[in-house]
Amino acid sequence: MRGGPVAGRYAAALYDIASEKKNMVDKVESELKAIKGVIEDNPDLQRLLYHPQITPAAKKDLLEKLFKGKISDVTSNFLALLVDRRRETYLLDIMAEFIALANAGRNIITAQVTTAVELNDQEKGELNRVLARLTGKKIQASYDVDPSLIGGVVVRMGDKFIDGSIKTKLAALKERLKAIS
Repeated sequence: MRGGPVAGRYAAALYDIASEKKNMVDKVESELKAIKGVIEDNPDLQRLLYHPQITPAAKKDLLEKLFKGKISDVTSNFLALLVDRRRETYLLDIMAEFIALANAGRNIITAQVTTAVELNDQEKGELNRVLARLTGKKIQASYDVDPSLIGGVVVRMGDKFIDGSIKTKLAALKERLKAIS
């Protein structure tokens, strides 16, 4: 992550504020996701927002015009603070960190699951239950297909990596056979 400690500090501060204000975490999270979508879908907005020679006042005016009445005061004030402190380039990283904090608060962990073939809903549900039992948390999984795995599954959850693919097992077997000969 490009934002590193900066994104973590700002996200933690926003999370604390959202938690204190009648538990606005869900609302702020959905607003941040909507803002992220607008920014990612509009390259011109990105250029203006991230350009170092555009004044903070002009950036705040632009953000206010775009989001006035559509986001809470907490989120609006946070965006203004980022612009004032010239941290707007970290905005997407801060959003990702905030979502991770919100999920941790809800006891949810995200998992990236890659399989050789598309899983049906029943198989996805069973895999989610197994991962939930392993972690003791609710699982929010996204699924990809990579035929090069041949079979099996690869799971990434935070800093954990589980590789049960046939491709990896065949590579390990190949190395053992090389060592024997």
